[in-house]
Amino acid sequence: MERARWLTALVGSLAAGVVQEHWNGADLAHLASGVDRSGTSLPSQGWMALRRLGWSVTVAEGVYVPDRVVRIVQEQAGRVLRSAWWRAEITAALLATWPADPARRTEAEWEALRAALPDGPVVATSVLLARTRQIAAFQDRHRRLLADVTECESAPRAGGQVVLAAVDKQLATLERCPEDPVRYGVLTVRLPVKPAPACRADWRAVRIRFRLPPHVPATAVLCAPTLRVRQGRLLLDVPYAFVVAKPERAGHRTAVAFDWGLNTMLTGGALHLTGEAQPRVLTDGHPVYFRAGGVLAKADRLRVHAEHISARIDQLRTLIASRQERGMRPNPWLVAKLTVLEAERERVARRRTRLNAALTRAAARFMTDHAVAAGARVIYLEDLRDIQARGKGRTLNTRLSQTVRGAIVTHLRHRAAAHGIAVVIVPPRGTSKYCPYCLTAFHHHKAPNNRAAGWAWATCPGDACGYSTGRDHAAWQRIGARGLTHQHKTSLDRASKTFVIRSVVEALDRTSTVQQQTRDRTKSGPTAKRPVPGKRRMVPAPPGNRTPTRARPGGKRPAGRTPTHPTHRSRRCPRQQGPTTIGTPARPHRPDGARLGAGFHRHAHTTPTRGQPWPSHPPERSRTPGTTQETQAD
Repeated sequence: MERARWLTALVGSLAAGVVQEHWNGADLAHLASGVDRSGTSLPSQGWMALRRLGWSVTVAEGVYVPDRVVRIVQEQAGRVLRSAWWRAEITAALLATWPADPARRTEAEWEALRAALPDGPVVATSVLLARTRQIAAFQDRHRRLLADVTECESAPRAGGQVVLAAVDKQLATLERCPEDPVRYGVLTVRLPVKPAPACRADWRAVRIRFRLPPHVPATAVLCAPTLRVRQGRLLLDVPYAFVVAKPERAGHRTAVAFDWGLNTMLTGGALHLTGEAQPRVLTDGHPVYFRAGGVLAKADRLRVHAEHISARIDQLRTLIASRQERGMRPNPWLVAKLTVLEAERERVARRRTRLNAALTRAAARFMTDHAVAAGARVIYLEDLRDIQARGKGRTLNTRLSQTVRGAIVTHLRHRAAAHGIAVVIVPPRGTSKYCPYCLTAFHHHKAPNNRAAGWAWATCPGDACGYSTGRDHAAWQRIGARGLTHQHKTSLDRASKTFVIRSVVEALDRTSTVQQQTRDRTKSGPTAKRPVPGKRRMVPAPPGNRTPTRARPGGKRPAGRTPTHPTHRSRRCPRQQGPTTIGTPARPHRPDGARLGAGFHRHAHTTPTRGQPWPSHPPERSRTPGTTQETQAD
């Protein structure tokens, strides 16, 4: 552990020096041009590109660093500098088309900005607005516009990890453990024996045996890992590769669509496109839900706590700086308190990061499992990159801004690719505005079973339709119908490697109505056992009736078994769902079934995954996935 920490610190300090030395607009443009001084194309590897440009690594005198470690330093610095060029291009386009009023652009100014951007239609509006506010803040402070992105942003960090993919077998080798190749792997890497190695003898090989996660297939090929040290633990990010079906952008008959929500994070269901001359979109009308209200409330409490700590830290720093300006020594009590608060803020930040990461993995797995169970080869989501949390009140604006939609979509693409499922982003305009059955504009009002004010319910004003449901339930049907009818317009975004449908054809959108699927009631097997509705009397018998065993007044108890109310409830409560799903309690506000591995959080509840094939239009495959329980990774 100690030797791995020395290597991480050494690589981080050297990479930070390279990034700081070349953090200017000219060097960023030269690296992004893709050619060296002689006009030859630069290689894709970051370390080789930096060596072709002559950007060397400065090592302190008396410290010996092998050439393979220098490769790692240059690879990490090259990746950081190349990733900064995208921000530099956006900043340059904003400066070239700087509007008269930065707070409100005209339509012509927006068109000029989109034309100046390399990928104008792809860049989200929220990104452009955030960069505009950043430049405007710089202009207010310095009374001028900035020159490039390096003037308003400090050099980014390049440390904290060791990318072993940039080296060969002379420094690190990775293989499966010969004794147990399915469960364990072995990493052999040369590490320093002291913080400042002085010669080659100070670098010695270390054999690290680690456990492979249960979801890694036995036939997968292990690739070069990334080494990190976090909270006194050595972590290895080991990528693996195996053969999967290629996701297809078109030709789908069965799809799964999901709509984003605030309290109910995801609402979705399965849809099917018939093969008739005039195709129809069918749905069984059974939605699935991913409710994470408790998790989001916890994240909001952590955010408020972090803001309170940050305010206390700013106040203490002001007090300490004022004493130093007057030539006085800082108060030791204030310095000690500042140290404690800074450590507490870092701890709260780590908790928020872990909670968001767990929520991201759970939501991505929820969508993938339902797609596999329905036999779908595509998942349709709405594009909410341009959502602006403004004008909805301080609390609601903050909750909208804290939603981790982008991280969920990124993790969903990786998880769905392992099953050969495509993730397609659909334009969200009008998805919750129109009825999915007749495309009549909805009338939104508060839900009939909830007296709280709001617009969560939608009713179709058409006399022939009269469809009434939750607006999220109607939205996912419109998203799925729009995706299935416009799948021939699906394109691959080269920047994000994501399938997107950029525009909607009005003629196709008007015909993309959803119809209720009629289930085949033919007797083809034994009847499934269903719970019989309870016939138990809900009130006691008259006082004159007495039980045959207990002769006491008060009437007979209601018919049925005697209810049991234990005085002590064991922590090992029976599960409400299977072991591979997140537990949904039968009683609200008492999530006992989510304990002991039934879910990553006791206040996140989902619809159980079940395979329901289409009787009249069977999909390509229909089965319930038998995946293992996923545990939270460090």
